[in-house]
Amino acid sequence: MRPPLNPYGVLAVAILLPGMGQVLNRQPVRGLIFVCFAVLLGAFTLKTAAPDISFVGKVSGGLFVWAMAALDAYKTARIRREVWKHQVRSSAANASPSLAPGKNPRQSAE
Repeated sequence: MRPPLNPYGVLAVAILLPGMGQVLNRQPVRGLIFVCFAVLLGAFTLKTAAPDISFVGKVSGGLFVWAMAALDAYKTARIRREVWKHQVRSSAANASPSLAPGKNPRQSAE
């Protein structure tokens, strides 16, 4: 079984490119939805913001969605990594029941 990607790597990519964290997590449609909402909300706040607001303030809606997409990608990658670790541990424990903690394999053969 192949291990999932490192959650911190997914987070770094998601910070650089919105929606790519979801693509790395094998959720391309979700990534596309995040990108569309980031663009739409960014454009909306750009058009509706007062003229004296800074550029960051004008696109703050899109930046907010970008941040939520990065957090979502990290959370998903972290959950997948922990589930994978649990599955590996449980399959290793099921593969060798005679090697339970606290038992010596030589004593059980006698």
